[in-house]
Amino acid sequence: MNPAVSVALLLAVLQVSQGQRVTSLTACLVNQNLRLDCRHDNTTHLPIQYEFSLTRETKKHVLYGTVGVPEHTYRSRTNFTTRHNIKVLYLADFTTKDEGVYTCELRLSGQPHTVSSQNVSVLRDKLVKCEGINLLAQNTSWLLLLLLSLSLLQATDFISL
Repeated sequence: MNPAVSVALLLAVLQVSQGQRVTSLTACLVNQNLRLDCRHDNTTHLPIQYEFSLTRETKKHVLYGTVGVPEHTYRSRTNFTTRHNIKVLYLADFTTKDEGVYTCELRLSGQPHTVSSQNVSVLRDKLVKCEGINLLAQNTSWLLLLLLSLSLLQATDFISL
């Protein structure tokens, strides 16, 4: 085999194997909605196929994705967003009936043998509240105190803005 072809083939295999690796899957609550954050490497230009599923009592239920067909009972309850290296699924009105093992599975289009996935076990009473931008909205008194402190410090010439 031509050495150039061997190197090109090796680089293509390495790009495929690293281009869609799931790095983490986390679950938290936003009000009464379950939020699943599927973070992944994105080092390829090939389209990434994905699937969010729930395994409960040894039965797999597809919630959302481009691989399997989502079950009818979940279609109206899911909301999905994606960015460069994160896919986020919201499941509305999360109850104890929705507890189980959630999976985020990624694969490259046209590469059926390159699958990467992560699981997270979700129990309603063990879920934490989602943080982030909501933290500032929930702690407005802290933010107001910070802004007032800056004005006070500027008035006393302790800092200059």
